[in-house]
Amino acid sequence: MMDFTQGSILKKLLRFMVPILGALILQAAYGAVDLLVVGRFGSTSGLSGVSTGSQVLNLVTFVVTQLAMGITVLIARYLGEKKEEQIGSIIGGGTVVFAAISLVLFVIMVGFARPIAVLMQAPEEAVGLTAAYIRICGVGIFFIVAYNVLSAIFRGLGDSNSPLLFVFVACIVNVVGDLVLVAGLGMDAMGAALATVFAQALSVVFAIVRLVKKGLPFTITGYDFRWNPQCGKFLQIGLPLALQECLTQGSFLALCAFVNRLGLEASSGYGVACKIVNFAMLIPGALMQSTSSFVSQNVGAGEQKRAKKTMFTGIGIGLLVGCFAFSLVFFRGDLLAGIFSADAAVVQRGYEYLKGFAPETLLTAVLFSMMGYFNGNGKTVWVMLQGLIQTLLVRLPFAYYMSIQPDASLTNIGLAAPISTAVGIVLNVAFFLYLEHAAKRS
Repeated sequence: MMDFTQGSILKKLLRFMVPILGALILQAAYGAVDLLVVGRFGSTSGLSGVSTGSQVLNLVTFVVTQLAMGITVLIARYLGEKKEEQIGSIIGGGTVVFAAISLVLFVIMVGFARPIAVLMQAPEEAVGLTAAYIRICGVGIFFIVAYNVLSAIFRGLGDSNSPLLFVFVACIVNVVGDLVLVAGLGMDAMGAALATVFAQALSVVFAIVRLVKKGLPFTITGYDFRWNPQCGKFLQIGLPLALQECLTQGSFLALCAFVNRLGLEASSGYGVACKIVNFAMLIPGALMQSTSSFVSQNVGAGEQKRAKKTMFTGIGIGLLVGCFAFSLVFFRGDLLAGIFSADAAVVQRGYEYLKGFAPETLLTAVLFSMMGYFNGNGKTVWVMLQGLIQTLLVRLPFAYYMSIQPDASLTNIGLAAPISTAVGIVLNVAFFLYLEHAAKRS
């Protein structure tokens, strides 16, 4: 367990963040490897199927991760307040809540896989493979949800190394599974989905064993595994974040549907670009998760000034790395896209989107660090509201307008992300200044 209330903020933040970043990289590698292997050894329809299907899986995964953020923040808060005896009921209640969520997701993804593929406007040639990918991932949704909840528990305890170990092993299994099922047995998109589910299942087994054997500063009893007062507390924190993430990821699904209407090459190119985007967004994502835990523990200990310094430290780290990411995505996006597909037309369409998206790599460094600060302070309703404004009033209308233009440009569609993020930064700076003013008056 790491104490965030003392010592160098930069050193401790980096020390906590690096394993989180490593775990996120390996998680992103699941989808990237799927796309890479299917792009090299499968069909163009399979590539489109994995591209569209993984967008659906991303929505589910990211929403669950944000909902579980309530567990992370609450555990870290109790550690800062020296109330470790409350943690057992958080974990027990969380297990019950997320088991119910998994059951609902199972029914939706397995029972409505084809309608979802059609709703996503998957190209006609890829509807069957898209539905198969979604259905198989739906069967394994219990493992996917369990892994993300277990990771949230470890992060709340200040342990970001254990999730990295679990996902590292699982990533190796996923690579082997892709090569055997897709390249070896020719199972195309279905083989990629099976490999992903099996890898996630293995990571859950490792995580449970580690949690049982870990020397924990609290106890868990059978009585904790029920709906208890802690459930309402972590849901109060996590639900606004989950709703905001649902709409954000939903906007990317809508973007995928807009692009799918432009044809199979555009669909596959956008899918390739999204995998690169996922990697480019990993550092801002790791910053948000680590800043949330860091700030929450300091808020619990009454160290509000240190919490603010953490936010600015995160922004500095993100901007430094963002400059490199921007240069790579904007000037060498075609080379990055070429890693995932040998089809020149697909690579070109992917690069078109990346040119418009590139400024996002800089802007999210600021936005996500501020969101992590507000999450740690329990201001998740605000995080949700600013996300709704970005998504519903900026990103979706702009992307849709660009997609219906004659000779629609993927570059212009890609601009929707950085433009909406810029609006989000303005909103968050205004809210931060409002809180500072209110604090001085009180």
